[in-house]
Amino acid sequence: MKKLVLFDIDGTLISTGGAGVRALERAFHKLFGIADAFNGIAMAGRTDLQIIRDGLGTHGFPNMDGNVEKMKDMYIQYLREEIKTPLKSLKPGIKEILRKLSELNMPVGLLTGNLEDGARIKLGPFGLNEYFVDGAFGSDHEDRDYLLPIAVEKFAARGLPFRFEDCIVVGDTPRDVRCAKVHGARCIAVATGPYSREDLLKTDADVVFDSLADRDTCIDFILRGF
Repeated sequence: MKKLVLFDIDGTLISTGGAGVRALERAFHKLFGIADAFNGIAMAGRTDLQIIRDGLGTHGFPNMDGNVEKMKDMYIQYLREEIKTPLKSLKPGIKEILRKLSELNMPVGLLTGNLEDGARIKLGPFGLNEYFVDGAFGSDHEDRDYLLPIAVEKFAARGLPFRFEDCIVVGDTPRDVRCAKVHGARCIAVATGPYSREDLLKTDADVVFDSLADRDTCIDFILRGF
């Protein structure tokens, strides 16, 4: 039985070196004249839409009057500049795992809180977009818990039907774990983001890795872990 492996981006596949946060801050300052607008606003594992709405609400701006759309557009504009930072990096083992899954003809997709345009911008410099033909994004739904069914529906439309229990979500936060488990999917949690191995062991993740540097162990779980 084929599996569908769905990867988070930030903290799992790559680190943007703070490019996303800087782009959000620049967008808010440009539109509303407030610097450091997202200071103290939780971001890990949340969708871009949730973060933008929180930023607007925190500073007393309505989530209407086109403010959300203006922020999205301005954020994407600045992200194209910020992603050029030399601080960005690829997480250990990612290219090796993606190449192996491709060799095995295993479908892979994205399950991320990023807006779709933002996701593609972030992955572009690393040459990763070619591995992910589709997925579910923060622009598909504001609540991450709804993204797995969206990803499954998109792959079904491509002639690749999967049950939720055939899916494996790979992510670095408790929210990644939750969005898989609420639908009965499996989850690989990886401690390459803001949460430690100890933090992730307290979740319902099926397995927790320090990183994905050990390609064979990760692939073995995907193939035989359930």
